[in-house]
Amino acid sequence: MGKDITYKDLQIAYEDNHILVVVKPADVPCQADESGDVDMLTLLKQYRIEHENKPGDAFVGLVHRLDRPTGGIMVFAKTSKAAERLCKAIQNGEVEKKYFAIVEGTPRYSADKLVNYLKKFPEQNVVRVVPQLTEGAKRAELDYKVLATKDGLSLVAVNLITGRGHQIRVQMQHLGHPIVGDKRYGSGKYPNAPLCLWATELKFAHPVGGQELVFRVYPPEESVWATFDYTPFLSVIIKNIY
Repeated sequence: MGKDITYKDLQIAYEDNHILVVVKPADVPCQADESGDVDMLTLLKQYRIEHENKPGDAFVGLVHRLDRPTGGIMVFAKTSKAAERLCKAIQNGEVEKKYFAIVEGTPRYSADKLVNYLKKFPEQNVVRVVPQLTEGAKRAELDYKVLATKDGLSLVAVNLITGRGHQIRVQMQHLGHPIVGDKRYGSGKYPNAPLCLWATELKFAHPVGGQELVFRVYPPEESVWATFDYTPFLSVIIKNIY
């Protein structure tokens, strides 16, 4: 899946008059970029036009992002009011995002909090860990827990506390355990593997009704992802294990 995807290929986890919760396939950008490849916003607008018989354009609000090679659960707004409230909730740290990642090696600590300062270098399209007082540096924080190890790899659950671009990828690289398939940030094993980072849980209050919503999705059972059995862990990471 990727360039040839259509809106009919999307997995819609939940929909009402205000939000769309969707599984983003890996290698599909969230919004249009210089590649010209089809993106999630365009696909979801097409979906709304077809399914709601909307003439002309349809509103879809992008309230958070996943890196292009990262797949997993996302929420989009169907109204400007929902978009505004979801963006505010994210800014206030009221939206919980958890991920599965497969990293090279085994971290020294089975569970830990990582706090670094990151800076983006646009000319190279990379993010680096820098000293705290570096101009343009932003605090990045996450918690991780090693769930299983096998064949020199570790399955890690990540609770993302801040939402910086490339954050999990850069912080795990800085820890000495790059994510499998992440050629940009130091992965050397399985050079043909996709990025093994998956947004597996999203928890937030409905922007209009206020009820708590929780959505979870497994990684695809393919490539290096097939190394681990996720069945015992998806229910574990929803608890406050950090």
